[in-house]
Amino acid sequence: MNEQPVVQEPQWHLAGKTSEAAGQLERELALPPSIACLLVCRGVETVAAAKAFLHPSLDQLHDPYKMLGMDKAVARLRAALLAQEPVLIYGDYDVDGTVATVLLKTAAERAAAAMGVSADIRYHIPHRIREGYGMQELRIEAAAAEGVRLVVSVDTGIRAFAAAEEAERVGLDLIVTDHHLPDGVEGIPRAVAVLNPNQPGCEYPYKELCGAAVAFKLAQALLESSVQDDGERSRLREKTLPSFLKLLAIATIADAVPLKGENRVITALGLRELQRPSQAGLKALMELAQIDTSHAISSTDIGFRLAPRINAAGRMDIASDVVEMFLAKDPGVARTLAEKLHRLNEERRATEAEALREIEARLAEMVASPAGLAACLVLDDPAWHRGVIGILASRVVERTGRPALVLAHEDGQAYGSGRSIAGFHLLDALTSVDAEQDTRLFTRFGGHAHAVGFSLPSEQVGELRDRMVRYAASRGTADGGIATLDCDVDLRLSEITPDFLATLEQLGPFGNGNAEPLFVSRGVRLATALKVVKERHLRLSVEDTADGARFGGMAWGRRTDWAARAREENWSQGDLLDLAYRLRRNWHPDFGGWELEVVAMRSIASNEPVEST
Repeated sequence: MNEQPVVQEPQWHLAGKTSEAAGQLERELALPPSIACLLVCRGVETVAAAKAFLHPSLDQLHDPYKMLGMDKAVARLRAALLAQEPVLIYGDYDVDGTVATVLLKTAAERAAAAMGVSADIRYHIPHRIREGYGMQELRIEAAAAEGVRLVVSVDTGIRAFAAAEEAERVGLDLIVTDHHLPDGVEGIPRAVAVLNPNQPGCEYPYKELCGAAVAFKLAQALLESSVQDDGERSRLREKTLPSFLKLLAIATIADAVPLKGENRVITALGLRELQRPSQAGLKALMELAQIDTSHAISSTDIGFRLAPRINAAGRMDIASDVVEMFLAKDPGVARTLAEKLHRLNEERRATEAEALREIEARLAEMVASPAGLAACLVLDDPAWHRGVIGILASRVVERTGRPALVLAHEDGQAYGSGRSIAGFHLLDALTSVDAEQDTRLFTRFGGHAHAVGFSLPSEQVGELRDRMVRYAASRGTADGGIATLDCDVDLRLSEITPDFLATLEQLGPFGNGNAEPLFVSRGVRLATALKVVKERHLRLSVEDTADGARFGGMAWGRRTDWAARAREENWSQGDLLDLAYRLRRNWHPDFGGWELEVVAMRSIASNEPVEST
């Protein structure tokens, strides 16, 4: 696939600068100046806030009972367990939904055991192709016929009005746990309890939890309600809850919710616990994903190695295999299921690559056309697999810097997935275009600011494209592209000391909402000749002109052909460059260590400023 960028070279923009708040953090916490500046850039401006940020702990998690409806949900679930009623957990087919299912099923069974009863906890993960997203009335009806008396949704249900009505009709109680935004017109479905920090009237202090985290809150409250003494309470906090955070961290990273506030605490603690995987399925899948538990595990390890293998089941086959793998007690069974997920991920990658080649060609045509790229991109093709359209939408956003909807077709119906950019609320956009005329555009839709899923008749895709382009253009996204490269702080190479690097690691885990810092070093000298790696990447070594501090690094040619760029600029040993880079730790046993991952570089003779806010 042609990886040439389809947008113009960005202008560099520097966010960090010295301030009174940064100076106070530097003095009172003995922080490197650049680290103090980074904290302030992330909104961490007081000493108390910085201490909490740098040292996440279980005590920083909010009380589950601050979530509206928690008391009713716990009471009804406890009553079901004590009465040994069959309970159905209704999940979703992505990482968030399958992990939520595992967490709540495990917690309910442990709570029942603590209360001295046997639990009958069943689950249903819908098939992406046959059933689609969300709770379906037919499955609710079938659950009632099977003797189920209580249904608990996880990572779904906040807009499942028809399913809620069906549950009421057949005599089932319903508890909804979800994190997606409620319908602004119809409100929330009728249920015994609705747990969603985004619902009207909920005063839960953190609104950006993933679906598995909302389910975890119910699990936590249920487990706490079943402890008998201080010893059990201590074991719950010291062993059980941290073990739950392993899976919850995976779901939090995979769902791309902001790694701020409570999400960051969950992820930081969960990543630590993942260095000690005890469950057979998790351990096997981590081995297949080549995640080395002998050193710190990063959000990148989860997001790019582990999560895709979990997601592959729902995208390409049956997502219930994920639940079975995580619940399996037999190591052989767990390993077999993990290997299946690994194979499905390889199949998913091949399917995705084929579709990406077609998308790349279309984007190139758009860029070359007089009209250029639209303010919002809506791409569809009958040949694309519904299981990869979300990934394809993400790739389009990465390539173009524009909100994107990608659709596949089946039996006259178009199924779409969308991803967005900062400042463009995608669910609001879909809500607006759906109501633009008296006749509703979508068969169904839902999601949040950054990601959506939807379906509509295939013949309406052209109308959807027109409405989305008009809506996006009216919101000022018509210029699109990546206009700026957002850098954090200036850094001299000599400042990259062991103490600095240790503190830098405390700023993680990095991800959406807590981006990995992008540093700028100005006027560094190329210490050696550039080395071309696999035609388009560059290995380089640079040194500080003042004190000779030297670092090696790589400029990866994912978006830019750096080898070609070096030839065009005639860069050679001794030249002075400005670099924008991230710091990476290479764990290779022979030539590992800290190095630069160069994102952008330019000759200082260009005299292009790095603007500050």
